[in-house]
Amino acid sequence: MTASPIEFSVEPPFAGERLDKFLVGKLPQLSRAAIQRLIRENHVRVNGTATKPNHPLRAAETISVVIPEPRATEIVAEKIPLDVLFEDDDLLVLKKPAGMTVHPGAGNMEHTLVHALLHHCGESLSGIGGELRPGIVHRLDKDTSGCMVVAKNDAAHVALSKQFAGREVTKTYLALVAGVMKRNSGVIDAGIARHRVHRKKMTVDDPRGRKAVTAYRVAQRFAEHTLVEATIHTGRTHQIRVHFAWLGHPLLGDATYGKKTNIMTRDKNEIVVPRPMLHAWKLGFTHPRTGKPLRFEAPLPADMAGVLKKIREPESNHKDTETQRGAHRDTGAGGS
Repeated sequence: MTASPIEFSVEPPFAGERLDKFLVGKLPQLSRAAIQRLIRENHVRVNGTATKPNHPLRAAETISVVIPEPRATEIVAEKIPLDVLFEDDDLLVLKKPAGMTVHPGAGNMEHTLVHALLHHCGESLSGIGGELRPGIVHRLDKDTSGCMVVAKNDAAHVALSKQFAGREVTKTYLALVAGVMKRNSGVIDAGIARHRVHRKKMTVDDPRGRKAVTAYRVAQRFAEHTLVEATIHTGRTHQIRVHFAWLGHPLLGDATYGKKTNIMTRDKNEIVVPRPMLHAWKLGFTHPRTGKPLRFEAPLPADMAGVLKKIREPESNHKDTETQRGAHRDTGAGGS
């Protein structure tokens, strides 16, 4: 049985963009390499004609993508515990722990979330993402904790992917940043591109940058740090980490973008923070079958709650501001 094609119409702002780059934004569950492979194998057509990955798009062109039936995976399922927030026949929402890679790749061919999902879901897991990414609609960085949704069948996978591509999904994070932010809220609208020299890093200082938008609200201020709620309207690699570093407030624990911000000083003692203090706190989307709005919240993990507790302790005798009271009430991030 041939899968139904997914169709896109090229809007004027995307005219001139490469076909493969355009589809990366529209099909976030697929890597650029996977999309290029689909194009070369004639599973992608522009106005009905097969083409190449570097095809320059024109306004109003119609792109048709057929994702072939998945091959049987050769990845061996692993019995790794999952913190499941919700599950039905179509999808699964879980709290990913920090330190777990989402899918297999170079240097991470074991103990990933995919290995755990294969054990938990068995044959029900969607295969659209390919052998290495079954069920994966979006991902979190290895060292980011929090809410993730996984598709358990192909129909759910396609529907959820369209919601992510259409920016219909609500993604709110809690981030602990270095320094005291002056503004109570704001929007960071700065394109992100891969760094020209350091290929594992991203940067905003590049005209090639793809649009990236992060809205934020200060939840609580401390003597040397700020807890912020960040809602991303795009899903670029390292988006929150790059945006706040660009503002001069890199995430605490982020040695890649923050130089020495993986060190916290308290009472003249240096404490190493184990990872970037970033947590995917809330996730909202529409159920692909029922159309019902779904909202999920993942409590802070022990490591991030512990760092916040250490930061708060010296201030425990000070009166909370209205903003601080709101943070305790809204984020539930106050204790151990």
